[in-house]
Parts: sequence; structure tokens; C-alpha cells
Amino acid sequence: MVIGMADGLTVPFALAAGLSGAVASSHLIITAGLAEIVAGSIAMGLGGYLAARGDAEHYVHELDREQQEVNTLPDQEAAEIVGIFASYGVSAAQCAPVVAALRTDRKAWVSFMMRFELGLERPQSGRAIKSAATIASAYIVGGLIPIAPYFLAFGVTQALPWSVAITLVALALFGYIKGHYTGAAPLMSALHTLLIGSIAAAAAFLLARAIS
Repeated sequence: MVIGMADGLTVPFALAAGLSGAVASSHLIITAGLAEIVAGSIAMGLGGYLAARGDAEHYVHELDREQQEVNTLPDQEAAEIVGIFASYGVSAAQCAPVVAALRTDRKAWVSFMMRFELGLERPQSGRAIKSAATIASAYIVGGLIPIAPYFLAFGVTQALPWSVAITLVALALFGYIKGHYTGAAPLMSALHTLLIGSIAAAAAFLLARAIS
């Protein structure tokens, strides 16, 4: 959600602002903006899908490798358990009962190694599709915000200030909410998100104005 919304707000906003500095047709900006939103949401969604699929494939590969090592190199894997506990300040003698218990349950042993040696968690079923749909949907929602004034205003000069205003408010609100849920300082997160979006839009606008 954060990835899709952040890019959805920033990229179409910068595009609309940049075009507003070069053309006087709201229809052209709307067409370009919608095309970008469609292409961007597909690209971002596909990226999320491939990333999640890659995580799942990596987990399966490492799971197969760990199962093979537990079956063929049990003493070496047991020594690795001791090493894991040693990093937490637990001696070999203290963790010996745990090692002995894990050696009697190969499935639990493999699960322990996957989590504590490799730091991998089993991916949720259907995560790739959910990730793609979430990112793409958030991108579309975010992207429509800066484009909306161009549907309602009579011209670019009237639409641009409204687009800037509502997008900056949306960026600040999004940053604040993101900070609240991620544990960061909400006001700093809002300011950071607002600053990035403003710089991107200003750069696009000034470049387009200079070229035109």
C-alpha cells in the first residue's frame, strides 16, 4: 500500500505539473495522466508480483537445501544450532537439550534452521497476487488525485493550482498516516513525503517550462 500510494501520488503529480508548464490543453494532460496511471499501475503491480514470487521461490529453494543438509550433514547442522544459540549468549551445555530435541524431529529442525539461521519465514499462500493487486490499486487511487482537477477545471491555469493544493494535502496526510503505522514520527514522515512530492513536481514543471 505504501509503495503504490507513494508512487501514485508523486509520479502523475510530477507529470501533470510538468505538462502544465509546456502545454495549454487540459485534454492532453488528462490523456497523458491516465495513460501514465494505467502503465504505472501495471508496472508497479507486476513488480510486486515478481518480487513476491521471487521470495516464494527463494524460500522453497532454501527449504529443499536445508532439508538435504539436515538429512546428510546432521552433525554439522547441530553444530550450527549451537552457534546460533552462542550468538545469544547461551552455552553449548545449556542448549544441548534443545539440540537433542530438535534432532528427534526433522521437520521442526528444518523450520528452526529456516527461521533462525537463514531468517526466512514461509510466504503466505497467494501473497504474489495480493501484493500485485494492492500495489496497483493504491497506485491508481493515488494517481487520480493530482489528475482530478483537470477533469473539472476549464483550463490548465485553473487546474494546476488545485492539483498542487489537493496533492500536497494528500501527500502530507499519506505521510502522516504512514508514519503512524510504521512507528516513525508522523509529522516528520508527513514533511518528508511532502518534500519529495514537491521537489519532483517542481523539477518537472521547471524543466518543461524551460524546454518549451
